[in-house]
Amino acid sequence: MTFLELAKARFSCRQFSDKEVEREQVDRVIQAGLYAPTAVNKQSFKIFEISSSEKIEKLKKATPFTFGAKEFLIVGADKNNSYVRNFDGKNFAEIDAAIVATHMMLEIQDIGLGTTWVGHFDENVLKSEFPQMKDYSIVAIFPIGYPADNVNVSPMHNISKNAEDVKVDI
Repeated sequence: MTFLELAKARFSCRQFSDKEVEREQVDRVIQAGLYAPTAVNKQSFKIFEISSSEKIEKLKKATPFTFGAKEFLIVGADKNNSYVRNFDGKNFAEIDAAIVATHMMLEIQDIGLGTTWVGHFDENVLKSEFPQMKDYSIVAIFPIGYPADNVNVSPMHNISKNAEDVKVDI
């Protein structure tokens, strides 16, 4: 599969089967995040894993969008240890974490699992329930699992702008 085929095949999976995700699969997703480029190679991110039912219940206090998944990876940006552009103070922590998250999301698709990028969460509740996250800006929550047999793909999935609509010749 080419990269463009992978990018097109990826969709927001919001229904998971009961099949357990193997440890090796989770490790591959994390590894994909580690291969992501970061500004000045600062690697100012953390990947938090949640897989116990007790911790998933805590996660549900911060977001209703868990979709029945039994495995979650959460990407956080460390603004205190990231590259900061010296001439204007632009901090690259969240940009870097988003690149990491994108690598992970695409690896999830590539290995036959499903996910969706959950951005709807109460960060304060998340940090209250998981103090390990307190020093990070949370960028994404990924529920991970095998897509359900009857998974519904959004009708908006195949709608995108044309290149002419987004490319600007200067």
